[in-house]
Amino acid sequence: MTEGRTPSHPAHSSASPTASRPGLADRIHGGWLGRIAGNMLGKPVEQGDRWTRERIDHYLRRADALPLTDYLPPPPSAEDAAELRPEWRQCVRGGIDGSCRDDDIDYSVLVLELLETHGTDFTTEQLGTLWLRRLPYLQTFTAERAAYRNLAAGIRPPLAATTDNPYQEWIGALIRADVYGWVSPGQPRRAAALARRDAVLSHTGNGVYGAMWAAALIAAAFEAGGPREAVEAALARIPAGSRLSRAVRHTAALYDAGAGWADTLTEMAREVGHLHWIHVVPNAAVLTAGLLYGEGDFTSTVALTVRGGLDTDSNGATAGSVAGVLCGAAAIPPQWTEPLHDRLRTAVFGFDGVRISELAERTYRLAVGSPDSPTGPVGMENS
Repeated sequence: MTEGRTPSHPAHSSASPTASRPGLADRIHGGWLGRIAGNMLGKPVEQGDRWTRERIDHYLRRADALPLTDYLPPPPSAEDAAELRPEWRQCVRGGIDGSCRDDDIDYSVLVLELLETHGTDFTTEQLGTLWLRRLPYLQTFTAERAAYRNLAAGIRPPLAATTDNPYQEWIGALIRADVYGWVSPGQPRRAAALARRDAVLSHTGNGVYGAMWAAALIAAAFEAGGPREAVEAALARIPAGSRLSRAVRHTAALYDAGAGWADTLTEMAREVGHLHWIHVVPNAAVLTAGLLYGEGDFTSTVALTVRGGLDTDSNGATAGSVAGVLCGAAAIPPQWTEPLHDRLRTAVFGFDGVRISELAERTYRLAVGSPDSPTGPVGMENS
């Protein structure tokens, strides 16, 4: 893919009942694999105030790894190694033996457990109880840790999100949204509604909109003709005047106008770069650019998204999820999936070491509303 090429605009695909479309199980599996692979690609450089877009590319050039077509190479120097996250040895080429544990994946597992237990009629309070029962406190961060602390102190939603929580519009709720999209294929409205009920446990404002947008984006990807169409469908599910919506629309407008990937990110940094590197708005711009300029190709999508900097592992995970849904598990290049060995590490009690394929199968059963699933059957909507 040429980063500065003029984008194409695929026509809208014809609507059909997604649950009966051949390949749904493979596309849900692709979402799981893509999320895990994208997360691991970005994890070594997850420090947005240090690992800027320019510094990531400098690292890759010195390691002779541009264009990026695989996991990050081992650090070319001891100085580089000292700057990476401590888990880098488990996430770089040659060191991967199953997935590396990360909160971006923990929440996907937790939401699957939530839906299997309570169905799509779950309450925010039930989600909070599940956090306390299944998730170790020290494996939560920023807004999630603040909400967890409040829940443990007996503070219930909605106050759990707003009491002593300065992170209410950061990216945490967005990273929890994927499963709501996977179980709502072709139904972005339904996915956004489910994600909102989850997000308000710990977030407000754009923090909630980010979760709604991500869930709708993934749900739309099952029927969309490509990432541009999915991005547009997801925007319809959040307030048009929100900062999140404006940032995503501006990014998409630059893409539509033929601006290059790097120029688009430079412009968006001028617009929203004053916000913290974990804030949802600048990260949504990086994620949108990765999706659009990746043009549906799995490798290009996750590589450009992670090279965009900021919260690299979270953005890589969501980009990989969307790209994996678009192409399906069978079409993801093997360098991304084979080192995972179909094995997931997670801090969620009772799930560590679970097979990724099992998680995908369980998610598929929820999506199609099988007899042993607490959720209802999936139908299409006008979105």
